[in-house]
Amino acid sequence: MTPATFSLTGLAATLLISTALADPAAAQGGLPDPGFEITEGNTALLVTDPQNDFLHPDGVAWGVVGANAEENGTVENIGRLFAAAKETGMPVFVSPHYYFPHDHRWHMEGALETLMHQIGMFDRAGPLDTHGFEGSGADWLEQYKPFIDDGDTVVSNPHKVFGPETNDLVLQMRKRGIDKVIIAGMSANLCTESHMRELQEQGFEVMVVSDATAAAQLPGLDGYAAAITNFRMIASHVADTDATVAAMRDAR
Repeated sequence: MTPATFSLTGLAATLLISTALADPAAAQGGLPDPGFEITEGNTALLVTDPQNDFLHPDGVAWGVVGANAEENGTVENIGRLFAAAKETGMPVFVSPHYYFPHDHRWHMEGALETLMHQIGMFDRAGPLDTHGFEGSGADWLEQYKPFIDDGDTVVSNPHKVFGPETNDLVLQMRKRGIDKVIIAGMSANLCTESHMRELQEQGFEVMVVSDATAAAQLPGLDGYAAAITNFRMIASHVADTDATVAAMRDAR
C-alpha cells in the first residue's frame, strides 16, 4: 500500500503516514489512498453533534454508542482535534442536531428518526428558546464549550435528519473559502457519514478521523464497522487522531 502523504504548507518536508498504521481498516480491500493535503486557510475541521446525548454517560444514546466511544477514545480525541485546530488557527465548524416541538409532528420517519423522537434526543423548547438548554442532552459536552463558545467557531443551523442538506453548513464553508474538510464527531454511520457524503457531492475534499467518532453497536448491527467501510470507499483519506493532530501542527 502506498503511504498517504500530508503536504506541509510552508515546509519543504512532507509527513508520510502509513495507511496501515494510521488506520487499520485502510489496509484492507486493496483500495487506493488518495491522501489529504492540509493547506492553510482553506482547510477546516468539522465536528458533527458534539452533544451530551451522544457523548456523555447520562446521554440518551450512550447505552448503544458508549462502548464504542470508550474503545475509540472518542470523547478525548474530539477534544484533541478541537485543541489542535485552535492552536494552529484552523477554522472550526460545528453542525449540531436539534429537534424542536414542530419536528415531532412529522408524518413519516425512518427507523432511527422515530427512535430519536421517542427518547427525546436533542430536544429543545424551540428555535428561539434556550430555556432548559444548558446541561441538557442537546447541549455541548462541557469540556468542548471553551472551543465552541470562543466566538470564532462557526455553528451552523441544525441538521434535521442526518446530513447537512437541511442546514447552512455548505453556505458557511463556501463563504469562508473552505474546500477541504477534516470530519469528526457523532455518530459514525449516521450524521458523520452523511456529512461526508454530501460534502463529497458538493465538491469538497474530505478526510475522516477514524477514532474521533463512534456508532451504535447492537446484536447483528455494527454502525461503526459500516461507517469505516464507507469512509474508506468514499473519502479521500482516513487517519487516526494521532496522525491528524501531528499533521495539523506540522502544516502550521
